[in-house]
Amino acid sequence: MKIHEYQARDILSNAGVPVPAGTVIENVETAASTYKQVSKEAGTDLVVVKAQVFAGGRGKAGFVKLVRSPEAAEEAARFMFSNKMVNQQTGPDGVECKKILMAAGVDIEKEFYLSITTDRATRRNILIASAEGGTEIEVVAESNPDAIIKEPIHPLMGLQPHQARRLAYRLGFKGKQVSQAVKIMIALDTVFREKDCELAEINPLIVTPASQDHPDGQVLAIDAKFGFDGNALFRHKDIAALHDPSEDNANELKAQKFGLSYIQLDGNIGCLVNGAGLAMSTMDIIKHHGGEPANFLDVGGGASEEAVTEAFKIILDDEGVEGVLVNIFGGIMRCDVIAQAVVNAAKQVGFNVPLVVRLEGTNVEEGRKILQDAQSEIPTMQAADDLGDAAQKVCGAVAGA
Repeated sequence: MKIHEYQARDILSNAGVPVPAGTVIENVETAASTYKQVSKEAGTDLVVVKAQVFAGGRGKAGFVKLVRSPEAAEEAARFMFSNKMVNQQTGPDGVECKKILMAAGVDIEKEFYLSITTDRATRRNILIASAEGGTEIEVVAESNPDAIIKEPIHPLMGLQPHQARRLAYRLGFKGKQVSQAVKIMIALDTVFREKDCELAEINPLIVTPASQDHPDGQVLAIDAKFGFDGNALFRHKDIAALHDPSEDNANELKAQKFGLSYIQLDGNIGCLVNGAGLAMSTMDIIKHHGGEPANFLDVGGGASEEAVTEAFKIILDDEGVEGVLVNIFGGIMRCDVIAQAVVNAAKQVGFNVPLVVRLEGTNVEEGRKILQDAQSEIPTMQAADDLGDAAQKVCGAVAGA
């Protein structure tokens, strides 16, 4: 589960990580007054206006702006609320901005990158850091891989102070900056483990210029991103409460209500499969035969007629779908039961695109006969002998449409 930046900043602040104060707005009308409030509380006329969307590259897209007046804050908010943010991460459809964070601006002397995630190769959590913060870590990894430092974290003891201190020196922190950076690293690791995170990221972690109050500068987190293990949310009611359903795909939310695992993709061939592994194989073979899967959809081992019907509705609700492949292995659920469910669901939903059905497993012959008998009533449907045959048929039908 993802959360917004302003929520991530609150989590960091509660963990003892210094974060500039900020306020969230949901309409243009409150932009000017919020600017005055934030500016007054922070003692600066510099305020950053940041769109709260689940996508990176906001600054380059014009959805992060520095302002120094109420009028400029209102203008920036009007732009963000009135336009969709479009870049490589969002795709051509873009994403809509529904909330804006207005936070105190700070002078920046140096930017760093800091994150914790799980390294699947070593089966351990790992801290990733770089002195080249403020940019996408993927860009840094490609252009200057030596700039990325990785520190394995003990699964029981967590990040140790001596590890964080050594890392702080390697990153170039000096004087009192070192102890500040160590405290932030340990706090980030604590949050990661206690909240069952999949990702905990601060980018950028910054150092402010030297001042009378902070002769060595101050280390602050001015942007943060968190991702949480959805399977562990039952342990964290406070985190689950942060979920923003308006940012989710509507069809994915609908699928959850019926116990379906659905993820929308960019292709044109819808997939309805029972079993996650089989669903992945189905997507692979569609790609192998020149097609593009439009979704991942696992109806589970005991798919009911109701679930299959809703699955068809969700697949066909995607305007990009030009064909559908049903791939069912009858183990727990018999093929004849599944075949009848597919036929009934197809009749109810109504198919105007090619529908290819592949069945295998218990009572497969009975299931295939049900499909054969129903073809006169569902002219767009055809049965396949095996998975390769099914992929060829649906890809061919879509290409010839």
